[in-house]
Amino acid sequence: MRSTLRLLIALLVIAGLVASCTPRTVEVEKEVIKEVPKEVVKEVEKLVTPTPVPSTRTGAWLDTIVVVEEPSADAAVSRLETGDIDGYWYSVSNPAVFKKVKASPNLKYYQAFGSYNELTFNPAGPVFEGSGKLNPFAVPAMREAMNWLIDRQYIASEIMGGLASARWTPFNNASGDYAKLADVARKLELKYAYDQNKAKAVFDAEMPKIGATLTNGKWTYKGEPVEIILLIRNEDERKAIGDYAAKVLEDIGFTCVRDYKKAADASPIWMSGNPPDGKFHIYTGGWVTTAVPRDLGGNLPYFYTDMGLASPLWQAYKNTPEFYDLCQKLDNNDFTSLDERAELLSKALELSFEDSNRIWLVDRASFSPVLKDNIVAADLYGGISGAWLWPVTIQREGQEGGSMTIAQPSILTEPWNPLNGTNWIYDMTWIRGTGEMAYVPDPYTGLYLPRRVERAEVTVQEGLPVGKTLDWVDLKFAAKIEVPGDAWADWDAKEQRFLTASEVYTETQTALRKSVVYYPADLYDKVTWHDGSKFSIGDVVMAMIVQFDRAKKDSPVYDKSQEATFKSFMSAFKGVKIVSQKPLVIETYSDLYYLDAEWCNNFWWPYYLQGEGSWHALALGLLAEEKQEAAFTAAKAKDLEVEWLSYIAGPTIEVLKKQLAAVVESGEIPYKATLGKFVSADEIKARFDNLNTWFGRRGHFWIGTGPFYLERAFPVEGTLVLRRYVAYPDSASRWAGYSGPMIAQVDVSGPSRVTIGQEAVFEAEITFDGQPYLTADLEQVKFLVLDAKGEVAHVDAAKAVADGKWTATLSKEVTAKLAAGSNKLEVIVVSRKVAVPGFGSIQFVTAP
Repeated sequence: MRSTLRLLIALLVIAGLVASCTPRTVEVEKEVIKEVPKEVVKEVEKLVTPTPVPSTRTGAWLDTIVVVEEPSADAAVSRLETGDIDGYWYSVSNPAVFKKVKASPNLKYYQAFGSYNELTFNPAGPVFEGSGKLNPFAVPAMREAMNWLIDRQYIASEIMGGLASARWTPFNNASGDYAKLADVARKLELKYAYDQNKAKAVFDAEMPKIGATLTNGKWTYKGEPVEIILLIRNEDERKAIGDYAAKVLEDIGFTCVRDYKKAADASPIWMSGNPPDGKFHIYTGGWVTTAVPRDLGGNLPYFYTDMGLASPLWQAYKNTPEFYDLCQKLDNNDFTSLDERAELLSKALELSFEDSNRIWLVDRASFSPVLKDNIVAADLYGGISGAWLWPVTIQREGQEGGSMTIAQPSILTEPWNPLNGTNWIYDMTWIRGTGEMAYVPDPYTGLYLPRRVERAEVTVQEGLPVGKTLDWVDLKFAAKIEVPGDAWADWDAKEQRFLTASEVYTETQTALRKSVVYYPADLYDKVTWHDGSKFSIGDVVMAMIVQFDRAKKDSPVYDKSQEATFKSFMSAFKGVKIVSQKPLVIETYSDLYYLDAEWCNNFWWPYYLQGEGSWHALALGLLAEEKQEAAFTAAKAKDLEVEWLSYIAGPTIEVLKKQLAAVVESGEIPYKATLGKFVSADEIKARFDNLNTWFGRRGHFWIGTGPFYLERAFPVEGTLVLRRYVAYPDSASRWAGYSGPMIAQVDVSGPSRVTIGQEAVFEAEITFDGQPYLTADLEQVKFLVLDAKGEVAHVDAAKAVADGKWTATLSKEVTAKLAAGSNKLEVIVVSRKVAVPGFGSIQFVTAP
């Protein structure tokens, strides 16, 4: 399972819904192979994070952060100019606002490559149970037809003002996976290019099958117009996108209802609402990949299947067995070579268009404006709001302490709870500030860097395509990896205990991967929760239990929405073993592996899908759910007709308060049969006393171990306050020194005229900051030829001549197959230094 991966990449964090977990790509060129413009690269390179003055300060540089709501990007810039706010942490794509920011001497901006837009469809029906109205998008063929009905180039150039590029696939255009599968993507982009007549023909053929009639150019059902409800976000360009989608649907006979809403008002309808109620047909989605993705294969199961989220909408997704099987294989990296992976991805991409639970529209060239004295390590994909390092780098240049006021379009959009709470970027930004994982993704490469881990050993089966880059991981290969009989392999929810591999299996199991994670000897002394409780082995064991228990029907907190992700997890998981409690050493055995050894570790740190959680704070929510007074997931809350659990505000605060009072009195904890072996009576008493004191002072139950703690949340006012956690152990300067990303600049030269049947040689100059890009720093340089028909005629690898010098040779056999006319040669560069590829191209004419 990729719960953590989804949070990072895929995975994925909702930007309005801007997405998890991930996580949220700047290309402005209108061509299908999206080139990062040189002016954008230069602007990104300017954003060098200076090394702060040496200091003894720990944790955050700032003392306080106040977060406020500002729906309008234009108004936010005006507020920045007057000093009312210090930053607008949102992926803005408005050309007029961009021009205004660039012209201001008081402002600067951070650009990001990870924001994108799509249309999400409600798949329920074809007749909604709640309204009795027709839903064409219950039929996959009509969802697929929307790919032809929508003109992505129009959205990119006209609606987004050129600050976007057309996107067809679930892969960010400026990503390594897109570059590696450029030829496959290009064919699909040509197949699903804008063609209104083709789209209309599909609707004309499919609508009568579900009872609709075309009368005087308008679709009707049971004598009434077929209404399409578009749930349209109105804070940004999605209002125009929604209006455009409504217009093209009206052009082919539908009657459209435009339902304009802000994030907080839209979410209860599409994210946590019941799809068969028929409250919407289409939602204007927006996402951000919040860390540089190393592997985008997880986007397919995340965005198209019930493995994605425990939301009612995701649980309503139904796929063909072939597509679901491919998604599950990609979810578990169930392949043995890169060639096999490419085959899986190629077929899954093809089937994703036939499924089309959502269709992709554009990758946005987004930016976040801030005051000029702001310093922060922004993520190359996630920008500031999606960056995992923002909490430990944000400061005013040359200063310690102080406060900042940051604005976002929406605040406190959905309930906060660590297991399955809000997935909106507006919430996840601040959740990341209050918590931490055992690792942190490098903001430019996406490789995991150790944060609480000392080191790791990864052993994979011989022949698997795994490599390593960083020294904190030791990579080995073995002919056979056996799972020890005493490793925990499953969970008995009735007896509330782990089952060993010897109990679960009749013979010794093998695994494709073994990881051993070593934590520092002073972990339990060094790390504390915000309420003053020391981090303990109990927090880790609770994370292990929760991974299993909630998907088990015998569990008192069983949640059917957890079954799909758990099934995927168990299809690869083989066992886990706590080798040592102090220092903490954990072995994990699994058939799930990644291409990077840095990613091939199960850390079991208590950072869940939507935030960090201590065992004692989680205990309150689990007890509340057991009594059916609240639920961690929106789907279960809907089924039980109770509140979706929030640890920070709202009616469930009283529910948690009641559980706390009961636990303080009784000392009873969930999973006592297992968890009780790892936490003492003294720890139980101390923890709940600490939490009781914390709640008495702050009125909420949200605690983490991160550099900031949540002081107060004011949902009605749209404000929250974070304060520096003085007991955070790391030096404030630990993560200083991140400079601009080394995005390759590619200049292609060669003959403008090529004789058919004769060899032609083109040259690619690859540089960064005017200097040759070292050959050793490049993973791949490939080129493809688009012929006069716009089809992919040839794909091959370029040859290195010297650092920064590469050649792309078209043999006489290749040119012999080209027809007379205009062609294009495109060069794609994949670097080891930064996960965003570089692109370059040249036009040439072929003639006899």
